[in-house]
Amino acid sequence: MKVAIVGAGIAGLVAAESLAAAGAEVTVIDKGRSVGGRLATRRIGEARLDHGAQFFTVRTPAFQRRVDDWIERGIVRVWNHGFDADSGGDGHPRYVGTAGMNSLAKDLAASLPDSVTVETSTMAFEVRSGESQRWDLMIDDGTSRPADAIILTSPLPQTFALLIDSGVVLDDSLMRTDYDRTIALLVTLDRSIELSPSGGIQDADDVFSFIGDNMAKGVSATPACTFNANPSWSADHWDRDADLDTLLRDAAQSWLGDAEIVESQVKKWRLATPQSIWPDPCWTSDDGTIVLAGDAFAGPKVEGAHNSGLAAAHALID
Repeated sequence: MKVAIVGAGIAGLVAAESLAAAGAEVTVIDKGRSVGGRLATRRIGEARLDHGAQFFTVRTPAFQRRVDDWIERGIVRVWNHGFDADSGGDGHPRYVGTAGMNSLAKDLAASLPDSVTVETSTMAFEVRSGESQRWDLMIDDGTSRPADAIILTSPLPQTFALLIDSGVVLDDSLMRTDYDRTIALLVTLDRSIELSPSGGIQDADDVFSFIGDNMAKGVSATPACTFNANPSWSADHWDRDADLDTLLRDAAQSWLGDAEIVESQVKKWRLATPQSIWPDPCWTSDDGTIVLAGDAFAGPKVEGAHNSGLAAAHALID
């Protein structure tokens, strides 16, 4: 079986791993310059900052086995057990990648066998009926990736655009799924700060839904913070560009104490978090050859995307 997967985030990489173990030949396509999707880490000077997913938790046995392996090999560590300093946390570990959240995706990609090809900086734009195989996944350079089956892990609006002329009938409620936007401010600082005992703050104020100290996380060797604006603020300011950095820096300053911002960057996530979750861990077309997966199916978190990728692979294997 030849399988094409759109999206080299955790869902797509986990699906590729499982399908390869079952004997499939897999091609993973991603428009980004590297694997990871919203498992995103960026360097600014000597600092390293997570600017997509900030941490993850574990609730299911399937993901726990993965995380136990990562911990044993030093890929993952516990950051804290909750962000509420007054309560001392809720007892559930918050995990982070020791070299940034993107290191989780890189580890998955590095462990894939030779039967899996990962193509980054490659834009898929259409799924159409194929000639040599059931489907052709069309690429924007005019080439195609023939496949017996396709797994789409991209955000649902992008998935619908890929399938618009495929003849695949999608569920109406899937098509209505919308996503919250997130604008992130990444800053490097001239000195370390004490943001909170836990190193992070959730629902910080009327601008920021999360603030993370990347040095406290153990991700960055030098002082650096990530400020994620909340969905409402992000939507209201989405089309502003010229003064967006200034607005965010001004809002962030009250959290920095005496520290001064050395350098800052703004990152926009148009499709950051699905507003509703499909009740099943993946969706399969009537003929079983198109599977939709990702964080809109098993929960808008790292664990949900991981388990959705597993479910998508098993849907084809079964």
